[in-house]
Amino acid sequence: MKLSRPVSWFLLAFGAWSWVIWTTFVKNLWQDGSGLAFDDAGDPTGYFWVHLMLAVTSFLLGTAVGVIGFRGVRALRRTAGGSA
Repeated sequence: MKLSRPVSWFLLAFGAWSWVIWTTFVKNLWQDGSGLAFDDAGDPTGYFWVHLMLAVTSFLLGTAVGVIGFRGVRALRRTAGGSA
């Protein structure tokens, strides 16, 4: 299957964007002072674990999407370089 140049770049950008957004989210989650992520004893709450799992899942999916986009961009460059 061949991906078009715009689709490949979109997937690559989406993968990178996912890492930027979720890294920021995890940092904010870890430093939460509102009492949602950690109880009064400093132990993680259910809110913390659910959102950490969402972030891990998003990291994995973002990485997979980014890798697909990267491979598409790389394949397009090889095709363009080989035919010139």
